[in-house]
This record gives sequence, C-alpha cells and structure tokens, in this order.
Amino acid sequence: MIAIPLQAQFNVPLPLASGAVLDAYELAYETYGTLNAAKSNAVLICHALNASHHVAGIYAGQSDSEGWWDSMIGPGKSVDTNQFFVIGVNNLGSCFGSTGPLSMNPATHLPYGADFPLVTVEDWVDSQAQLLDFLGIETVAAVMGGSLGGMQALCWSYRYPQRIRHAIVIAAAPNLSAQNIAFNEVARQAIMTDPDFHDGHFAQHHTLPKNGLAVARMIGHITYISDDQMESKFGRELRDGKKFSFAPEFQIESYLRYQGEKFSQYYDANTYLRVTKALDYFDPAAQYDGDLAVALSPASAKFLVISFTTDWRFSPTRSREMVKALLDEKKAVTYTEIDAPHGHDAFLLNHPQYHAVVRTYFTHQVQP
Repeated sequence: MIAIPLQAQFNVPLPLASGAVLDAYELAYETYGTLNAAKSNAVLICHALNASHHVAGIYAGQSDSEGWWDSMIGPGKSVDTNQFFVIGVNNLGSCFGSTGPLSMNPATHLPYGADFPLVTVEDWVDSQAQLLDFLGIETVAAVMGGSLGGMQALCWSYRYPQRIRHAIVIAAAPNLSAQNIAFNEVARQAIMTDPDFHDGHFAQHHTLPKNGLAVARMIGHITYISDDQMESKFGRELRDGKKFSFAPEFQIESYLRYQGEKFSQYYDANTYLRVTKALDYFDPAAQYDGDLAVALSPASAKFLVISFTTDWRFSPTRSREMVKALLDEKKAVTYTEIDAPHGHDAFLLNHPQYHAVVRTYFTHQVQP
C-alpha cells in the first residue's frame, strides 16, 4: 500500500486552551482506503508522542518507510482498508509537517521556536474536527489511538459525542500519575539545561540541543519497556568485557545511547517539550471535582478499551478506571487485558491476540 502525504490549510482562527489563538495553521495527514458514498466508513487514527500522520503503507520508492502502525492497518489487516477509510493526522505542535515550532511565524518571519504556544489534547481534537470538516466527513465510524493517541480518542468521545460512533482506547489513562509527570519533567529538564537549547531559540543560534534530547529519549524509552523484556533482551551482557570506564560497556547502555542519538537527529526539542506538557495537562475529570464518570457522561460512542499486563507506564489499573467510569454511566464498553511481555510498547507491536481483538471488534461492532 503506497502512502501519499497530504496537507490541509486552515485560515479560520483556532482558539487554544492556553488563551493563545492560531490565526492560520496546516495539518499534515494521510488517507488509506476509499471513503464510501455515505461518508460513513472513516476511521481517524491519533498518534502518540513521537509518531506522525504516516500511519500505514510505504512511500513510493522507499521500501523501509513503513508507517508506525502498518502491522495493524491495511488491506485485510485488523483495521481493513478494503472496508474503512483510514485517516492519519499529525498534531499541531509536531515537527512532521503540521504547524509547530519549526514552522515560520508570520509575525516575525522566523521559525516559531519557543514562541509556538503550548497545546493540549483538547486543542488537537478541535483541529482534527476541522480536518474532518475539510474532508466533508460529519461522523466517523471510530477514533482510535494508543497511549497519547488513546487519550485523544477518549477526548473525542465527550468533546464531540455526535461525531464519533466508536472510541478505541489502547494502552492509555484518564490522566498521568505523579510518577509519569515526574518522568516527563526530568526529560524536559535534560533538554532545557542543554547549553545548545538557548531558551528554545536554538535555530537562531544555529545549534541543536542534541545531547539533551538524546537523554530525554533515553529516559522515556526506559519507561516504554517492561523490566522482564529488558532483562531478556539485554540482561547484564557486556559488549567487549569490562573496560573500567564510563563508555557504554553493557548492551543496555549501548542500546539506550543508540536510541537517544537516533531520536535527536530527527525530532524537534521544542516539540518534545510541548507534547509532554499536553500529556501532563490532560485530565477530563479535573473540572468535575475528579469525577471521571461525570466527565465522560456526554459520550454516546461505544468503547473498546485495551491494556497490557506489563505496561507499567499506563497500567491496566488505569484502563479499568476508565472502564468503571463508563460503566457507571451505563456506556457500552468492551475491555480486554492482553498478556504481553513488551511493556507500554506492546500497543505498537504485532501481538496475535491483541490484533485479533481489534479485528474482531471491527468485524462485529464497527459498521462502515
């Protein structure tokens, strides 16, 4: 399946939760499959922290360019593009084509950098609703996402209840725990204290805070993998024996440094700061005295909620919180807890039981 990146331009001002307003903005997106005559078979895919609109397929002439959820989405796959019109969208504030810190600020004719406003999950959902309007789609068969993408799917269910028939919330939580906020803050400090950061205006100084961004990625990556998976994959194995130095001697050290360095070459530091803050801010129950059931009461969609046993960043307990709140409001919920060893990253992987659950739900519940 060949993927083609697309761009949507919006000239209607978008008010943000912070009080800022984007007078104009662009969203990068891709589509897979065919929109039916009734425009009723659309499935919106929301991405997690460092992903993009490139959800499935490959780019022409680039055999190694598979979309980040290509194992899940495509012809004959769990989300079958022979039946559904799948839309992948890149969020505002990202660095993969949508308006964000790397974009030109029309007021200064320089990249926004640190001047790009903070955005929230609610802001993303509002802009995604504008994208559906742009595509002429009133309602979607489903909104689906994992991790931060799952939070967006949940947000869709109560923010635009009449526009969504199913919400598929995978490896997510109704808000971040204090521990998760702490991990994000340490990662942000690694970036902001890098001498090449320059208060976010590093582009004007012709520098990149690569070291800080690499450390931030290392911190995050540790939380995405289960202890058992890390032990089985790396253990205490040394690369070339003890060298009595601070060079990467253990395989796990080498792996984390490789992941961090690779990430720092393609991801934007200002984007990382904003996406992690959006994660921290998300808390639909906050304005209802912590009552999640009341917060979710406007939802009319049916829900599929999936968690993974070894995911300690967004544990099954957090998914059960959402399920209980939905059941308290007598919403239709299907819940599955997948026994997988991979930790939080399991939502990205081709686990047979997990993919079978999604396939079955789409086959029997989600009508094109």
